[in-house]
This record gives sequence, C-alpha cells and structure tokens, in this order.
Amino acid sequence: MRVAIVGAGNTGCAIGADYAGKGHEVTLIKTSHAMHDDNFRYLSENQGRMVLDEFGEEKVSHIAHVTREIETVKGQDVVFVCVQTGYHQDVLAKILPHLEAGQIVVVNPGYLSTAYAIGSGIPKGVIIAEAESSFIDGRIMEPGRFKVGFRNVRNPIGIYPMHQKDYAVSKLDQLGTPFAYADSVIETALHNPNMIVHTVGAVMSIPRIEATGGDYCMYHEVFTPSAWKILEALDQEKMNILEHLGLKPVPYVEMCKYRNSLDDESDAKEVFFAYAAMPERAKGPTSVNSRYITEDIPQGLVLMESLGHVLDIPVPVCTSLIEIASAALGTDFRAGGRTLERLGEENVQQILKERKGE
Repeated sequence: MRVAIVGAGNTGCAIGADYAGKGHEVTLIKTSHAMHDDNFRYLSENQGRMVLDEFGEEKVSHIAHVTREIETVKGQDVVFVCVQTGYHQDVLAKILPHLEAGQIVVVNPGYLSTAYAIGSGIPKGVIIAEAESSFIDGRIMEPGRFKVGFRNVRNPIGIYPMHQKDYAVSKLDQLGTPFAYADSVIETALHNPNMIVHTVGAVMSIPRIEATGGDYCMYHEVFTPSAWKILEALDQEKMNILEHLGLKPVPYVEMCKYRNSLDDESDAKEVFFAYAAMPERAKGPTSVNSRYITEDIPQGLVLMESLGHVLDIPVPVCTSLIEIASAALGTDFRAGGRTLERLGEENVQQILKERKGE
C-alpha cells in the first residue's frame, strides 16, 4: 500500500520505518523545523534508512520518500497525521484539499480531531479515523535509529463516517497493524491514555522533575497509592462523560490491559504496573515544560472539562489539574486549549448524530 506519514517525530518515524519494513511504499513528510531536523536530514541523505532497535534486535528498513512537500499526500491509500495534537487543525486544513474519495486519514492520536476535519471540509468519500495512542512506543535515540520501548498488541481506532467502516477496515487491515475497531471516534478520543496517565503523572512529579533535571523515570516512581487515587478519580470523571454519551465507560487500566496484553484473564492493574516497571521505560519527563503537560493538559483535560460543563457532569479533579498546571507553568492552558467551541459544537453534534444513524 501507499502510505503517507505527516509528521517526522518519534511516532511518525517509528510507524514509517515499521510499514516500510512490511513492504509498504512509505512517504515521510516533515511539517516543521521544530524538532528532529538532524534525523530528517540523515534520512534524506541516506535513502530513508531507519533502524528499529527492538529489545536488542535491529530491523533495518528504507522509507521510500522523505520530503517536506505536504501535497504528496495526494494519491496515497492511507495518510497518517502524527504531529502534536495542538497542530491537528492546521495540518488537516492543509492536507484535506489534496485528498479524494477512498483515501483514509488516520489521526494518531485523535483527541476528537475529526471535528476539525469536518470544520475544514472533508472531501466526499474521504474517511477520517482516530487512534487512541501510538502503536509503537519509544524514542529516536540518534539520527536514523529508533529504540522501541513497547508495541501495543491491540490498537483501538474509530472510524468516521461509520457507514464507511467496512471499507476502512478492509484497507487498514492490509497494513499489518493489529487494529481493533471502536464504536466511535469520540470513544477513542476519550480513551486516549495520555489524558489520564501523562497529566496526573507529570503534574504530581513536578518537584521530582525539577530536583533531578529529568534524571528519573515517571512511570517507575510517581504512581504511589495516593497518586493512583487521583488517577482513578480523574478516570471516573472521564467514564461519567462516556456513559452519558452512550459509550463504553471502560476504566483506564482495563483499556491499558486491552492494548498491552492478550491475556484477558489477567488483573488490569497488575498489567499497568508491569508495563510501568519495564526497564525500557524512558527517563523523564526531562522538563516541566514537556508535552506531558503542555500538550495533554490543553488538548486532553481542557477537552474533558469542556464536555463536562456542556453535559452538566462535575469534573473537579480535571479542573484542579488544569489549574495546578497553569499555575506551575505560568500559562493559561484553557486559552489555547481544545474546547467544544474551538472544535465546533455543530461538528461534534454531527459526529454524535452520525453514530446514532440520524
């Protein structure tokens, strides 16, 4: 298949190399000069050569096309949007005019960016899909080399519009990623694990980040019994919203188990703490000013808070984390955050109505 990856950071390079290694023709498109320019330059000069270091086993693949030309999304079978969520609206507005019927755009992760796509105008026959989280966890360690920390065994993904689901499944399953298809893009948006685990973990570890300069591992240290209670309280607020919308109110740990383990009989909390304790977990966050806060607070928790207010569902823990993060960083995270107003309430209503067959 012809696959375009918009965004040449950790996620984009990992899945680009993975799909190239599976025999797909991959085009990697860099949209900015903000990060990873040295890696992109290396790929440009070395025929797209990328090494996936997966628990000591090295897999070498060659990404066919490395470019900054966003119009190369034209004619691709599947287009992955792998930029930070704060840039979804702008990137979708740029790529959608180049697309035509039959193409699938996968926003990874989504955070309800389908609403932005609707607002920009989805060409007739183009399908939007939203993933819960990255399929391959890890980091670019040096130019041309990505160290894999973890692969999901199942990757929930929502499809819009739902009447195109069978076609989307037939195409996406050709990629070789173990996808699991959710009932709605709203479901995958609210089950984004980063909205729960990154926000609680990073906010509760602000003193540790500053005291060590990031020389620690959040997953190894932060989720003590008291911090875990905060996570569960925030997660309950998310589930209350899901239930109100007629979607599955599945706890964070159960979704973690679903993505991370094929053993359906295992204890979900034990699966999470085994995942957290893995020695491959990267250090950090290395700065308080990290995407764990600067992305997942405004794009995730502000979205949750906005939904809670509109639906008249109390979200006090969500609001408290936004307030603490805003105070700690001296930033009003609501000012540029993802709210129903910015997504377009009419766009979100269209997603809800389409799911109900209205």
